[in-house]
Amino acid sequence: MKMQSVSAHEAQRMIANGAILVDIRDPDEHARERIHGAMNFPLARIGELSPGNQPVVFQCRAGMRTAANDAVLAENLRGAPGHILAGGIDAWRSAGFPTIKDRKQPLEIMRQVQLIAGGLVLLGLVLGLLASPVFAILSAFVGAGLMLAGATGWCGMALLLRRMPWNRRGFAG
Repeated sequence: MKMQSVSAHEAQRMIANGAILVDIRDPDEHARERIHGAMNFPLARIGELSPGNQPVVFQCRAGMRTAANDAVLAENLRGAPGHILAGGIDAWRSAGFPTIKDRKQPLEIMRQVQLIAGGLVLLGLVLGLLASPVFAILSAFVGAGLMLAGATGWCGMALLLRRMPWNRRGFAG
């Protein structure tokens, strides 16, 4: 069952009339920025959602995750009407609606992975050119890890980063 996409304005009207807003992003993303009143049910926990008969509006950052997981989300509605916020929290913000931002929260894990992986590839390249070609192995290792993560969904760097002290803060909301 394909859920209907709704604009930020329509979603805001639905929420004001009692619809439940469900943020399917990971807790680290939700903690850094969220829409007031959004319940955080990452895809791994979506089965815990119990909307009753209330309409549900699903949102992510840009709308791509919700659209890609439309069938899984609809399956967990248990008969309640479901909608997708087109463009996600980005569209909500662009429409002029407020979000709750907590810049004290660490960057999202995947952004940390991107920054560190990019930095390690660049470091391997520079050291390979300036010091010894052996350092190119660093870039190859990181590239192989990223390909493994893309192929399997398992990212060792993300698992390691989640254990870092700056990512152990309590999440609000």
